[in-house]
Amino acid sequence: MGLLPPFQKPCYIYMMDAYTPEIDHNVPLPASAREAYPDLSPREELEMRARTIKMLADLAGHPLEPDEGDRNEAIQIATDMVKGGVSPNFAIYPNETVAYLAGLVAQYDTQVVRELADLKRFVVNKLVEETGHPDAKIRIAAIKALGEVDGVDAFKKRTEVTVKHQSIEEVERELLATLAKLEGNTVDVKMVEVIEKDDPTDS
Repeated sequence: MGLLPPFQKPCYIYMMDAYTPEIDHNVPLPASAREAYPDLSPREELEMRARTIKMLADLAGHPLEPDEGDRNEAIQIATDMVKGGVSPNFAIYPNETVAYLAGLVAQYDTQVVRELADLKRFVVNKLVEETGHPDAKIRIAAIKALGEVDGVDAFKKRTEVTVKHQSIEEVERELLATLAKLEGNTVDVKMVEVIEKDDPTDS
């Protein structure tokens, strides 16, 4: 190699072994990233999109501020979802609309849960009142219904499983002790030879 000008530096090329990842044969790959995603319900997709939108907004430092049009559009989508069970295409709506819609769905679910709790409380109170009915059949039916209420579970069978962690040495000691007890409970059996006698009536 001759002398190089001061502004040039020698270039070295290193040969490296190419690494080919192991790929299973005869396994079709998805045509797009969308096909690789699992099937999501409309609510699951909405929650996923809302979390992503919120994270990107926080990273960019731009808070989501839905205007009146976004709110009205989100309310209309929520109404259609509840009434008709439709699956809207969330990709065509602005981020503010999707974020506001996710908040509406979460609030609706909370309200439903609260209403169900109130309904359960009403049913339980009515059943408690019926337990004092003069008719024995009605009293027994009310008590049985109360016992089947979730949370009371008076007639539900429970199975308790106790898990005991032991070392190998402890297990071996218990097995040897059990074997020793079994050996102590053995019964000696004497073999008795039975000789059959000829029946005199056979002659």
